[in-house]
Amino acid sequence: MIKLKLALDWTPNVNHIGFLIASELGFYNQQGIDLEILNPKDDNYSITPGKKLELDLADFAIAPFETVISLNNKVNQVQAVAIYAILQKDLSCIATLKSSNIVSPSLLDGNTYASYKARYEDHIVKEMIINDGGKADLKIIYPEKLGIWNTLLSGKADATWIFDNWEGIEARAKHIELNHFQLADFNIPYGYSPIVLTKKENITKHKGLYSKFIKATQKGFLYTKNNLTESTKILSSYVTEYDLNNIDLEKAISFSIPHFGDESNAGLMKQERVSSFTNWLIERGLEGQQILNQSLFTNDLLTC
Repeated sequence: MIKLKLALDWTPNVNHIGFLIASELGFYNQQGIDLEILNPKDDNYSITPGKKLELDLADFAIAPFETVISLNNKVNQVQAVAIYAILQKDLSCIATLKSSNIVSPSLLDGNTYASYKARYEDHIVKEMIINDGGKADLKIIYPEKLGIWNTLLSGKADATWIFDNWEGIEARAKHIELNHFQLADFNIPYGYSPIVLTKKENITKHKGLYSKFIKATQKGFLYTKNNLTESTKILSSYVTEYDLNNIDLEKAISFSIPHFGDESNAGLMKQERVSSFTNWLIERGLEGQQILNQSLFTNDLLTC
């Protein structure tokens, strides 16, 4: 049995369910893998998943696609590569409370946005406002990452970035109405999020083993399609007490299942989607032309 470590991007949630199922039901063990799942709550997010990968504290990390670009283009370059897209559709959005009457991004002018301080996040939000006819004149705050969602619910922020299949499900359960601003609706192409990434050198050394990791992971995500009750039970044993009490886990899984992919495309990334995002970054001066020549993702480990 070979030990591997996976660094989560957030406390366990529906986007992680394939890994949790594969671990719980022995899919990794069947491939000769003993997987340790690293929860960011254990260190209060003091080390990001990408940094854990860089420092060899993890073999795999979960993060948005931006992390791959960032690692490949920092001063101390890390040759990282995305190897699995958890969602085939972007289920994230910028959210405001309907009670705030901020019914479009342009109305965020003069209001407060709670940011995760992700690489391009603040620029994306500002461009969304501008594309909607606003000035991008907003206040940006940087709360503790694991408490950002609650800044919106408590009124400390007027908007933040959420996943509709998680925080969105919580809002519905609490009868909290949200406005959802999808990036694509405001001419912003976005990459895959979240994805699994690793170091290229690790794939070179351990391609067979890493392919087995992906095979077990795919099996975990596909298991949800026909095993909703059991999947819900497994997820419930991993989530925080807050999430257990505030989120309808079965609804979160049901909402997500169509976007995990199927036997033909689970985990797959498409060049055109990645290119749209990287070209947008270059056009905005956020990255240089060199990113077009970098191998930022691979589908080589997929078994589908």
